[in-house]
Amino acid sequence: MPDDDSFRRPARLKVGDVMTRDVVTITVDTPFKHIEQLMSEHHISAIPVVDAEGAVVGLVSEADLLHRTESGAEEPGGWTHGSRERRSKAHAETAAGLMSTPVISVASDEPLAAAARSMRKKNVKRLPVIDGGRLVGIVSRADVLKSYLRTDAEIRDDVVEGVVRGSMWLDPSAFDVEVDDGMVRIRGEVDRRSDVGVMTTLILGVEGVIAVDPALTYRFDDRGVTPPKELSGI
Repeated sequence: MPDDDSFRRPARLKVGDVMTRDVVTITVDTPFKHIEQLMSEHHISAIPVVDAEGAVVGLVSEADLLHRTESGAEEPGGWTHGSRERRSKAHAETAAGLMSTPVISVASDEPLAAAARSMRKKNVKRLPVIDGGRLVGIVSRADVLKSYLRTDAEIRDDVVEGVVRGSMWLDPSAFDVEVDDGMVRIRGEVDRRSDVGVMTTLILGVEGVIAVDPALTYRFDDRGVTPPKELSGI
């Protein structure tokens, strides 16, 4: 089995690798009609609202615009039982009244898998990408590779069969593997201390894995052990 130095953590896609950098933005004073026009012209379903420094202060989506559009078709008393937010957006004239806050965002150096899971858990279709407090891009569901939306059961199967049995040649029944929202926890015993690092690196390479918690023990500590030099002159 190769030692730790023979393995390197695989390159993993980050949000910055797939995000859209040329983002259409608006300000809090942008009129409702202009927002509609921008969405139609650029074929987008949401627009970040930024301040003078480029910081994101809100997000206007098609759903937000619908609250405003539908208000004209409602009876005069039709909004009395709606939410306060819905009633407010029904009569909004600018982005300030239409936008949704707070904005769920992501950093450009965050793993793409983590961004994909955040979209799914928060039930949002896109995330503004913010670095240093400023908007640098936007990542949508279409930007996210489908492989990063794998179930925990699929990830666990790859860890058990692909890594433990396939790559490490170990008996899967000797290990306890749990996967929770992309976080892998593995317990068991390996032969050498260096095997812990090898197994951890291999698991990190499984698509959909966000992090690894290796609660592994070992029989032999091979740190600092070097192969004996070949004897010469014999």
